[in-house]
Amino acid sequence: MSDEGTPAAWPVALSGVTESVVTTLGPNGLWNAAPLGLHAGEHVTARTWGNTRTRRNFHRQGEGYVQFIDDPVVFADAALSIVEFEEPILESACAWARVVVEQVDAGSEGDTDWEEWELRPSESGVERETVPTIDRGFGAVVEATVAASRLEVAAYDDAELRDRLAYFESVVDRAGGPREREALERVREHSSW
Repeated sequence: MSDEGTPAAWPVALSGVTESVVTTLGPNGLWNAAPLGLHAGEHVTARTWGNTRTRRNFHRQGEGYVQFIDDPVVFADAALSIVEFEEPILESACAWARVVVEQVDAGSEGDTDWEEWELRPSESGVERETVPTIDRGFGAVVEATVAASRLEVAAYDDAELRDRLAYFESVVDRAGGPREREALERVREHSSW
């Protein structure tokens, strides 16, 4: 809660599905980083898919730190590998919100169980303000992490996913910078692509 005892506000405007990285405290005392798509609406929600560290830590702790980052390498590592930190707020965070989470729904899609969470900020901060730029390479890295995470999952067609990955690679080659190229290499390293 803020100093006045009222819920904190999100540090950024949310619309559609906003990609973020969330850190959650694990039983080992380290903060696990993973991507989390925030669904804007009357209440901000997010889904965890499968028996992930994020899902287990949400159940165990009831909170986490949602972070808005601008480094595609950090995003790719969080999306496709196990990355843990001693502190909850990442160096790459432009802004963050400590959130209280409550499971509000659950189900399954194919062979994968999911849980939907409502997220309410209890504290937030802005680490740095930047002039926003739109980098198509960064967007392609985000989409590549989604496609790579679905490789070898029975509900998805591997050939189609590999075609998507080839397309995203071409976008990064044309429109990305050095960090996007490094991030795409991380996608390769952390997946079966």
